[in-house]
This record gives sequence, C-alpha cells and structure tokens, in this order.
Amino acid sequence: MELIFNGLVIVEITDDPAGEYTGKLFADQGATVIKIEPVGGVAGRRIGPWAEGIEDPDHSLTFWTYNTSKQSVVLADDDEGRARRAELIATADLLLTTGRPVDLAEAGLDLEDLCVRHEKLVAVSVSPFGLTGPWANYLSSDLVGLAAGGLLNSCGYDDHSIPPIRPGGNQAYMTAASYAFCGALLALIERQRTGRGQLVDVSMHESVAVTGELANPYWFYPKAIVQRQTCRHAQPTFTQQALFQCADGVWVYFALILADQFAWKALTSWMDEVGIAADLVDEAYLSLAHRQENFPHIQGLLEAFFLIQDSDTVYRDGQRWGLPIGPLRAPEEVLRDEHLAAREFFLPVEMADGSTATFPGAPYRFSGGFGGPVRPPLLGEHTEELLPRG
Repeated sequence: MELIFNGLVIVEITDDPAGEYTGKLFADQGATVIKIEPVGGVAGRRIGPWAEGIEDPDHSLTFWTYNTSKQSVVLADDDEGRARRAELIATADLLLTTGRPVDLAEAGLDLEDLCVRHEKLVAVSVSPFGLTGPWANYLSSDLVGLAAGGLLNSCGYDDHSIPPIRPGGNQAYMTAASYAFCGALLALIERQRTGRGQLVDVSMHESVAVTGELANPYWFYPKAIVQRQTCRHAQPTFTQQALFQCADGVWVYFALILADQFAWKALTSWMDEVGIAADLVDEAYLSLAHRQENFPHIQGLLEAFFLIQDSDTVYRDGQRWGLPIGPLRAPEEVLRDEHLAAREFFLPVEMADGSTATFPGAPYRFSGGFGGPVRPPLLGEHTEELLPRG
C-alpha cells in the first residue's frame, strides 16, 4: 500500500513533544524521518516510565510515545558533526526543529539562511514563543504553555478555591504540533506550485492562545470571561451538572441543552419508556421558559433516571434515541474499549528485541490508505547506515 508521505525526507532536530509528535505524524504515514540526536540521546530518552523497568535510552516509554517509525542518527556537536548534519539537511524536503532562537544559534542552525541555500527546503520551527518578539527566548513547558496561552483558565472544577488543573497528555505541546503539521503540509503544497520552500514559524504560545474554545468568542464579543466547570465546557455563568452516576457505579456524561427541542423530546420519550418521566411529558414543558424555571426538578428526575439503570444500557439506549451520552473511562479501560477495538486503533508493534508492545494507531484515516506505527529507533541505530565514514 502506498502511504501518503512515501518519498518525503524529513530531518528532525527536536527535543520536546511538540516537534517530536509532528515528526511522528509524518513518519507513521510513510515519510523517512531522520532524527538527529546528541551523544547520549534527546531528553525524552531519559524520562520514564520505563519498559520492563529497564532505565536506559532505549526503554523510555516517553520516547517511544513520540518517536515511532523514525530513524536515529547520533552526531556530536563539533565541526565534523555539524558537517555531517549539513549533508543530511541538503537531501531533505523538510527540516523540523524545536528550541528558542538562542538555542538554534548555539547549535549553528540559521533557518532563514538554510532556506536560501536550499530553495526547495521547507523549514518548520516549533518553539515556545516563536522566533521573533520580546518573549522569543523565554523558557517554557507544557504547564507554562497552557497557562500563558489562557487554556488553563478553562480547565478544572466548579470549586474555584482549587487552582486550575493541568490536563494530561501534554496538551500545549500537542496543540503546537497540530499547527506545525498543518503549516508544514501547506508549505509543501505551496512548493508544488512554486518550486520553492519557506520557513514556517510555529509558536506554542500562539497556538494555545487561539485554541481556547469558547473563551475567545466570549471575550471578543460580549467581553465575558469564561469560568472553569467540572467536566463540562467553560462558560461565563455556571451551567447544569453533566455527570450522572448509574446503578453499576459508573459515571456517564450527558450535557442536556435545554434550548434543543429535539433533544428534549427524545429525552422525555426515553424517560417515559423507562417509566420515570413523571410530569416532564406535560405540554407545559415544551416551553423553554418553563423548562428553565423548573430545571432543579428536571435535574432531580434525571439523577434518578440514571441511577436505576446500568451504564451500558444507558449508553446504548442513549445512542438509540440520538442523544450524546457516554461512560467515563479510566485510562486502563480505554485499551478495552469495544469501539477502538473494532477500528483496530491499538496495534501490536514488534520491538528491536523481538518482543511486542501495544501502540496507538493513526489518529485519522485516509480513504486512499493509511499507515501505522513502526517501532521507535534504538539510539544511533541508523548513524552508520545514513552517514558511513569514508
């Protein structure tokens, strides 16, 4: 099967999840991604947890997560190493870097100059605050990215005496990666038309700042600041609870939008079928104003409605009625999710030692074919293959 990025050569000089995940998105779909690492490996190789409890650069689950399907080349930061790095960049379609301007300068990487010298090269920089501006050389992290970009203000609980809660999964880095990936694709498409590459400058800070969901339109138009709320969208005012416990102790998520007449009729018909609709089927409740006035009563009946049913029944019947209802899954339960299993999302990957590890598959699928992860490289595994010493 011809993968979408077959034939594309990328040189990756990255040391954080934003750049590494961008490279992974290309590598898993067929691109040749050559990851240049310093002696000892990139930082992620020294971060646990560790496969089989083996603490070495080739057993870091953190590194495995962001670096599938790549090739690893180790180069010293000296004249010879930089010369060999230049050889690789000269053959690349795309150069992917992370780091602040000061870091790139110390590494001897002038991205604008490289784009001039290699006119077809697309250089993609993913940095904390971009390559220009007063914050360009500030240090950052996933937590700082979320906080400075404003997204953290929307993450947490109804009780605002508790500080905001950082979501898991390196969300700031992943947000930057999504913009970097899209920017790289647009630059490659533009190169097809013009024959020339360009520099794509991606700021994690700006990526997060424009990804604030409802926070941005509420501020741009009514000048309202959204308030974080437990397991539901941040809004300027508090909305109704969306978590309900079922008879089997499992919690389900259901956000009832009172103004949605279809959802209201579907819900009350379903509740009537179960025998717990009470007065909600009365004609008076077809009025939005009446529903709003009597919402505590509605919420109480909803809590009872879910408590007398198990979560699997609620989920399947909710789907039957066209209502967005789903159980909350613990991380370990996601591996057993029947829908992900039906789509073969989690895939077995053979590792260098012959063992098998389970990895997430592609986050999207193309009609013309799509690939999946190949094992992450051992440290320096491809150095001699790609840059043999003459």
